[in-house]
Amino acid sequence: MTTAYNPVTPEIVRELQQIVGERNVIYGDPEQLEKYSHDEVADRHYAHTPEAVVRPISAQEIAAIMRLANRALIPVTPRGAGSGLSGGAVPAHGGIVLSVERMNKILEIDPGNMMITVESGIVTNQINTVLEEYGLFYAGYPMSLETCYIGGNVAENAGGGKAIKYGVTDRYIHGLEVVLPTGEIIELGGKRVKDVTGYNLLHLMVGSEGTLGIFSKVTLKLLPIPKSKVDLLVLFKGFQEAMDIVPVIMTQTGIIPTAIEFMDKLSVQTTCQYLNEHLPYEEAGAMLLIEVDGASEAQVESQYEAIGELCLERGAMEVYVADNYTTQERVWKVRRNIAEAFKVYSPVQSAEDIVVPFAQIPDLLRDVDLLAKKHGILIPNFGHAGDGNLHATPIKPPDMTIEKWDEILPMLLEELYIATDKYGGTISGEHGIGSKRKKYLSLVLQPEVIELMKRIKATFDPNNILNPGKIFPETPDAVPTDV
Repeated sequence: MTTAYNPVTPEIVRELQQIVGERNVIYGDPEQLEKYSHDEVADRHYAHTPEAVVRPISAQEIAAIMRLANRALIPVTPRGAGSGLSGGAVPAHGGIVLSVERMNKILEIDPGNMMITVESGIVTNQINTVLEEYGLFYAGYPMSLETCYIGGNVAENAGGGKAIKYGVTDRYIHGLEVVLPTGEIIELGGKRVKDVTGYNLLHLMVGSEGTLGIFSKVTLKLLPIPKSKVDLLVLFKGFQEAMDIVPVIMTQTGIIPTAIEFMDKLSVQTTCQYLNEHLPYEEAGAMLLIEVDGASEAQVESQYEAIGELCLERGAMEVYVADNYTTQERVWKVRRNIAEAFKVYSPVQSAEDIVVPFAQIPDLLRDVDLLAKKHGILIPNFGHAGDGNLHATPIKPPDMTIEKWDEILPMLLEELYIATDKYGGTISGEHGIGSKRKKYLSLVLQPEVIELMKRIKATFDPNNILNPGKIFPETPDAVPTDV
C-alpha cells in the first residue's frame, strides 16, 4: 500500500471547524499542539507534533472528520488521556490528532443487567465512583485508573494488578459504538452475555490500538463490590522463593487472590527511600503484595490466614497484614510509586512490559540480571506476578552519556525480548506495541501472522490514515509529511 499523506491546510482547518466548532480545533499554536505530541514514554525520540487537534463531541462528528481525512488523505491519530506507554496516541505521521476528551458522559446505568454505557473519554476511576451507590463496580483495573480514559483502556486491552482474579479489560467489554476509518458508524455487541452471531468483531477491536476504529461508546459488564478486602505484604530472602510460592498459593489453598504483585529488592529499596517509608525492607531480596477480597470479612479472614501461613511455611521472612484503608494505602503506595522513584534517579529509562507464563518469571529474572551486568545499567523488576507480567525497566545511569545509552538500548531490548520469547513469553502484556516496540514484532510473531494482521488493517482502513506508523514495522510505502 502506497500512502502519500497530504498536509493540513487552512482550508482543511476551516472544514474541521465547521464540523466541531472553531473552539475545538487547535491549529497554528505550537504550545497547545505540543501537549498532544507525546504520551508517557520517557524517550522523546517517539514524540511528534500534530498539525492540528480536533475535539469532537459525538460519533457523527468523528465520522465527518474521518470522511474528510479520507478524501484529503490526511492521517488521523485517536487519543484518550495520553497516559499510554507505547507511543500509541502519538501522531507518528503528523496530521490530525482526534481527542475524545469532551466525550466524557455516563450514558446509562443498568443495575438490572449489571451494565453501564459510557462515552470513551470518561476517566476510568470516575466510573466506579458513580457506581458505588449501586453496590457495583467495573473490575477492569489499569494501574493508571485515576488518569486514563476508558476508550484508551479498550484500545490497549489494558490490564493491571487485579488481572489474576478479575482479568483484563476485554472480559468486561460487551458493547462498542465504533467509527470506522472510512467514516461508517457501527454498533458491536450489546448487553447480551452470550453471542456467537458471526465473527467476533467486538473483541477484534479490543486491543487494536486505535488502528481499526475509534470508540465513541462503551458498554461494560459490572460486578458486585466486594464487602471486604485485605492486603498481605510478604518479605522473602530472594526472588526464587517469592516466585515459587505463587502457583502454590492457588493450587494448595484453592484461593485465587485478587492480586499478587512482585517487587525486587532494588525496586523496594529505591521506592521506600523515595517515599521516606520505613518498611523493614533491608534484609528482603523480594516482596510480594497479595490482596484477597470477598463477600464477607469471615471469608476474607480465612483466606488471608491460609495464604499467610503457607508463605511462612515456604520460607517467607515476614507477613504483614494490611486490613484497613490506611495500612492498605501504605503498602500499595510503594508498588504504585516504583516508576516515579526511578525517574528521580534517572529520567532516561525504557518502561518495558514483557510477559511469560508465571512459573518462568525466576528464569527470566536471572537472564535480566545478566543483561543488566553485561550492559552496565540498572534493570529493576516489578509487576504482576500472578499473571506473569513483568515491568523490567532498563535505566540509564546518571554518569552514562546519552550517546552510549542510545547505542546500547536497541541491543539490550532485542536481547531482553529474545530471552522473553525463549520462556514462552511475548513483548507486551498490557502497554501495547504502538511505535515503541513495532520493530521487534517479528521476534515473537510468525511472518504469516503479521501479514494476516496487515491484511485485516488494509480491509478496515484502505487508505491507511487511521493511526499509521503503529504496531507494524515501517515500510517505504508510507511517506510521512514533514511537520
